[in-house]
Amino acid sequence: MDHITFLVAVVIVTALAFDFTNGFHDTANAMATSIATGALKPRTAVLISGVLNIGGAFLSTEVAKTISGGIVDDTLVTPGMIFAGLVGAILWNLLTWLLGLPSSSSHALFGGLIGAVWVGAGEHGVHVDKVVEKVLIPAVASPIVAGVAALLATYLAYKITARARQDSVTKGFRLGQIASASLVSLAHGTNDAQKTMGVITLTLISAGALGHDAGPPVWVIASAGLAIGLGTYLGGWRIIRTMGKGLTDIQSPQGFAAEAAATTVILTSAHLGFALSTTQVCSGGILGAGLGRRLAEVRWGTAGRMVIAWLVTLPAAALVGGVSASVVKHGGTFGTVVIALCAAAVAAFIVLASRRNPVRADNVNDAHEVTVRAAAPTTVGTVA
Repeated sequence: MDHITFLVAVVIVTALAFDFTNGFHDTANAMATSIATGALKPRTAVLISGVLNIGGAFLSTEVAKTISGGIVDDTLVTPGMIFAGLVGAILWNLLTWLLGLPSSSSHALFGGLIGAVWVGAGEHGVHVDKVVEKVLIPAVASPIVAGVAALLATYLAYKITARARQDSVTKGFRLGQIASASLVSLAHGTNDAQKTMGVITLTLISAGALGHDAGPPVWVIASAGLAIGLGTYLGGWRIIRTMGKGLTDIQSPQGFAAEAAATTVILTSAHLGFALSTTQVCSGGILGAGLGRRLAEVRWGTAGRMVIAWLVTLPAAALVGGVSASVVKHGGTFGTVVIALCAAAVAAFIVLASRRNPVRADNVNDAHEVTVRAAAPTTVGTVA
């Protein structure tokens, strides 16, 4: 425990705070379609998802190893750089949550970490080849694969049940959705909790508390699982509304198909060490399910804004992480305190802004539009 300095402790707490935001930001990935179709009540859905997120954290550590020793050089990384990267990730998560945009928490973390290490240690501190192989290529391929799989599954589901009684079909697929949504939650815990495990492990390696090839200790796995589970239970209702109501009108067969496709892609990739964005995978599945049902409406305007957020996430978080790393690097402890206070102030402003147009469990399925307004009277963004 001699290696656990004050700065290391701050970084660990900040990493768990990111994990918490990851949970409520990404609850929609697992439960948006089940809530939209009425398969699960909102509060029941987020409770199930939170519990399974905790369980999923114990299934694999391959993604954690990719982060702790893959995309950056752990011999050059310092706790200050990791702290700066986490600040970039947390602020991007909060901003996109405010706007109701299902952007990638994973890419926010990668971007913040890459920007901070690039500024703090130089370009040699980032393994660009690994970033391309483990992050960028999966980011492009995974939503397409999930979308095609969900499209085909949706088409087959409606084809097979075309002559069956619709009330029986709906009831059956709603039961199926409970199972498939639960599997997505388990997969989310397996994939996303590992990213925080990887960051904390990287911090401990950089501080000399663990060897360079070490995996996450049990206490790291448990704390990361608990943090993401608690965040999930809070429910990111704004993003749940966007994914459940904003992309397409989801029926039970579509929801089941989207969730089943997403689960398959996420769990397979997690065990291969690919740090996927569960948000992108699940969004791709929902869009595919929308296209798979004849006469279904896909709201391409919302999808377009979402894709723009995906493209901007990594560089935006990298920019904030890089600026934060520069302040920490030149300001030492004082710089760290300044960044922490600035980040807390921005986070508080975002939370206060969200109260102007609250989205809760009791109105998440409302059909009306949610408009997010900033301090000025101008409209910042509208989510259907």
